[in-house]
Amino acid sequence: MLTCQELTELVTDYLEGRLSLWDRMRFGMHVGMCRHCRAFLRDRRLTIETLGRMPEDPIPPDVRDALLERFRDWKRE
Repeated sequence: MLTCQELTELVTDYLEGRLSLWDRMRFGMHVGMCRHCRAFLRDRRLTIETLGRMPEDPIPPDVRDALLERFRDWKRE
C-alpha cells in the first residue's frame, strides 16, 4: 500500500489518468482507507475544477500590483 507522501506525489498522474493499473489500484486502496488523503484528493479535484472556470482575461495591471503588495505584506507578518 502507498504511504500518504507517495500518494501526494502521484496525485497529478492519477487525476490525469497516467498511472499504471497496479498504481491505480494501490492509490484507490489507500484513498479508501485514509480519510486525510480522501480530503486531499477532493481538494485537488475542486482546485482543478475551480481553476478551469476562471476567465482567460489577464488580470488588470493595477489589480495585479495590489494583490502582489498584499501578499508581500502578508509574508512579512
